[in-house]
Amino acid sequence: MTDRCNLRCSYCMPAEGLEWLRRGELLSFEEFERLARIFVGLGVEKVRITGGEPLVRRDLPELIGRLARIEGLRDLSLTTNGILLPELAEPLARAGLRRVNVSLDSLSREIFQRIVRRDAFAKVLEGLESAARWFDGPVKVNTVLLRGVNDHEIPGFVHLARERGFEIRFIEYMPLDADASWSREELVSGDEVRAAIAREHAIIPDPACDPRSPSRDWVFADGAPGKVGFIDSVTAPFCEACNRVRMTADGKLRTCLFSTRETDLRSLLRGDGEHAASDEAIARAISASVWEKEPGHRINEADFVRASRSMSQIGG
Repeated sequence: MTDRCNLRCSYCMPAEGLEWLRRGELLSFEEFERLARIFVGLGVEKVRITGGEPLVRRDLPELIGRLARIEGLRDLSLTTNGILLPELAEPLARAGLRRVNVSLDSLSREIFQRIVRRDAFAKVLEGLESAARWFDGPVKVNTVLLRGVNDHEIPGFVHLARERGFEIRFIEYMPLDADASWSREELVSGDEVRAAIAREHAIIPDPACDPRSPSRDWVFADGAPGKVGFIDSVTAPFCEACNRVRMTADGKLRTCLFSTRETDLRSLLRGDGEHAASDEAIARAISASVWEKEPGHRINEADFVRASRSMSQIGG
C-alpha cells in the first residue's frame, strides 16, 4: 500500500527513514482493485496487504471493502505493526478483513524501543487486543530475533502463544535492511529457536500446515492452544515450494523478495501518455513475469546479490 512507516526498525530502515515515494507514484485504490481482479482471474486466491505500514495509507478500509467483494478471492489478510489497529480494527473487520499478522519483536518496552526506535510498545499491545477482538482468523505475531538483543525472549513468546492462542512466527533476520548492515552473526536460526522451545515444551509439526506456506508451523504436544511457526529464509530456504509474488506500492511486480528485476505494471495500467493496456495485456505481462520466477535467492552462495530494494519498499 505504501513504503512509509511510523516505525524505524533497525533491521529494516535507517533511523532517519528513507526517501518516500511521491503520492502520484503510488497506485490508486482503483488500480489496486483492477490488478487484484486480474490476478484472481489468473488463479490467485490469496491477497495480503502490506507496507511499509499499510495502516498509514488513508482510507484503507475502503480498499479492503473493494477487494473483499472480488469473486474468487478466498483469503484477504494484512500485516501491520499494530500501532493503528486500536482505531482501525473495527472498520477493517466490517469492510471484510478477516485476519492480521502483527509484528512484535520484544515483550519488553525497553528492548522494543531499542529495536524500532519509537516508544510505541503499549500501543502495539493494545493493537493485539483489538485484533483478537475483531478478526475471525487466528492472530499471528511476526517476530524477528536478533542475537544478543531479543533472542532470550523466546520463552516469553511461547508463553504468549500458549496463553492467548496466538500463532507466533519466528522469522530469520534477512539481508533486506536499507542501510546494508545485515550480519550473519546476528541471525538466530530456526533450529536454535526450536531447540530452545523444546527444552521447555514438546512441539510437533502441525499436520495442517500448508506445504506452500513460507512458515513451517508446529503445535504443542500437550494440546495447549496456539502455534509456533518458523520462516527460515536464510538457513533453510523454501524457494522450490514458494508460490508468492509481490506488488510494490508503485506498481512493480516482484517474483521474489530478493529480486533484482521488476515488471512495471503501473505503466501498463496508466499507458504512460498512450492508451492504457487492456486487462488481457496486463494478464499476459503478469504470466510472463511469473514464468521467469527465480529458482532461488542464493543467500548462501558466493554470488548472492542483494535485492534491488529494501524490505519496507517491497511489501515486507
